[in-house]
Amino acid sequence: MSDADRVGLDKVRNIGIIAHIDAGKTTTTERILYYTGRTHKMGEVHEGDTEMDWMRQERERGITITSAATTCPWKGHRINIIDTPGHVDFTAEVERSLRVLDGGIVIFSGVEMVESQSEAVWHQADRYGIPRVAFVNKLDRAEADYFGTLEMIASRLGGMTVPLQIPYRDDDRHLVGMVDLIEIKLIVWDQESKGKEFELRPIPKILAKDVARWHEHAIERVAEYDDRVMESYLESGDVAPELFYAGLRRGCIEHRLIPVLGGAAFQNQGVQPLLDAVVRYLPSPLDVPPVTGVDGEGTRRPDPDERLAALAFKVVTDRYAGRLVFIRVYAGTVKVGTAILNSSTGKKLRLTKIFRMHADKRTPLDAAVAGDIVAVVGSGQISTGDTLCDPNARILLEKIQFPEPVVFVAVEPRTEAEQDALDGGLRKLAAEDPTFRVSVDETTNQTIIAGMGELHLEVLIRRLREELGVQALVGPPQVAYRETLRAPIEVEERFERQAAGRGQYAHVIIRFEPLPRGSGFRFADAVKSDVIPKEYRAVVETTLRETLTNGPLAGYPLVDVGATLVGGSFHPVDSSELAFRAAAAGALHKAYEEGIFDLLEPIMEGEVITPGEYLGEVMEDLSRRRGEIRELKARGTVQIIFVAVPLAETFGYATQLRSLTQGRASYTLQVARYEVVPEKLKKEIIRRRGY
Repeated sequence: MSDADRVGLDKVRNIGIIAHIDAGKTTTTERILYYTGRTHKMGEVHEGDTEMDWMRQERERGITITSAATTCPWKGHRINIIDTPGHVDFTAEVERSLRVLDGGIVIFSGVEMVESQSEAVWHQADRYGIPRVAFVNKLDRAEADYFGTLEMIASRLGGMTVPLQIPYRDDDRHLVGMVDLIEIKLIVWDQESKGKEFELRPIPKILAKDVARWHEHAIERVAEYDDRVMESYLESGDVAPELFYAGLRRGCIEHRLIPVLGGAAFQNQGVQPLLDAVVRYLPSPLDVPPVTGVDGEGTRRPDPDERLAALAFKVVTDRYAGRLVFIRVYAGTVKVGTAILNSSTGKKLRLTKIFRMHADKRTPLDAAVAGDIVAVVGSGQISTGDTLCDPNARILLEKIQFPEPVVFVAVEPRTEAEQDALDGGLRKLAAEDPTFRVSVDETTNQTIIAGMGELHLEVLIRRLREELGVQALVGPPQVAYRETLRAPIEVEERFERQAAGRGQYAHVIIRFEPLPRGSGFRFADAVKSDVIPKEYRAVVETTLRETLTNGPLAGYPLVDVGATLVGGSFHPVDSSELAFRAAAAGALHKAYEEGIFDLLEPIMEGEVITPGEYLGEVMEDLSRRRGEIRELKARGTVQIIFVAVPLAETFGYATQLRSLTQGRASYTLQVARYEVVPEKLKKEIIRRRGY
């Protein structure tokens, strides 16, 4: 799509496709691309030839690993789509995509209904205030339950659903088509044309009562929200479709209503009405509030003539173009070669190339305007979360928050000569992925890489080998534990030195106390300037923050601790920042020696879905892994176990679960919180760490 294909901002939709793993995101996206004429061949996940899952590993594993962007036309609109991963290990890809999108399609499997990762992405979308439409997929499966899924969206997710369709099945439970509840027509897709052609038929008489009931239900839902729909309904007992659509659009954009459609993407059923719903109900950039700077200063409206404001949300290392940075342009216009400001770093740069992306394929553009999602190459460094703006109208947009890594492994080159190549490769991957961290263990001098899970690190190590040509030896996965203080403690440290005729003096009294889980580190200052000057108090805080990276038990970071500077003294001549730095470090060291500390471990929460006949073995295995069964639910022939289990006990779980259930069970677990490690285990972990 070239610049000539531009449409008005009101005709642009920036949407993401989000869901639980295996709900059918990529399959649905492939149909969207085919029906909008963006591709001329329909890719299939099981055949490994999808457009959007273009990475070799994605095609082999049949999962989405990296969010892919594309653009397609539909009925005079331009839809920019980001297909996101469903696996919890790649949650950062969903996080950064939602940050820059205006709306979303949430896909649910009509068989598994609302799963734990569906819940996670739903709440991510809530956090970013993303209006969404829901698509219940896999309705061709005999065991699919459309109405059960509607109920679960309401009960588990709190979504006020407005069903726009209901499925029509024949006597053998085969999906014939979907009934449009507003137009009162049965939509039947032609399989000869791979679903490209469809026809509208009168509804079968057998469905008349159900359709009337659900038609009324949909109108009542919108009438509760929209007075004009309510007036029309009370006056005539029905509502004109256009009035209903306008009311539902307002309700959807204001996060009050969720339009719901259904179908079977794999069987080419239901995709065109979903596209209609995207352009009909989801917001354009004009429907989204203007962006505001983090300091509350500066607002930018979505207008090509405004001052430039754009956010970099993803960095990829492209074999041909070098370092590609994906940006969302919120306001203004940026042209190739124009000087712009990276307000996150304060440095000026020029965009040397701008591309419209279609998965890994690029179309060069001369400029990008408000509402665009494009990839750029710049003359200066641009990182994930950076704001690009007009040099004469600085604005700094809120950065994207990413979760902390929870699993780490040691890596080393096969030979010393390959160390530089390994370091360079890891740096490139870390620049792309904000949840991937690289560090050096000072005690062992080993290179440590950390990520969101076993699969995450496995994928990155393979990318290191296949894409960057770097071979590495990899150790077993280990847990990123944390340390915390169990009870309050107050310590006093006086630093006095005499050197070359001049003294060094600092005196601090600091109270350390435990904080609630997830609080991180907090510093409070309870002394006045006549006791310790402000600049020295700031040095105390900085020193404590820098030193908390190595706890006293096993060298893990210290978290959920509050430090309050409650007293001390200074000397008008001999005191210095250096002296107060030494005193603060000494006080923390004393607290390490005298305080009582606990080890914290990450706890995973989620669900294991198993056929009923294997329930006993699966639950027994979970209890051996220190798993805590929260709830047990039967759904058809399967049992759903809601469980909390320490991350340390989940390594190798995928293989074990497959062998226990002949490959028929599945699970989704994600880190929910940190809890204290049992005392016996704590001693073993400390011993293994060599402390």
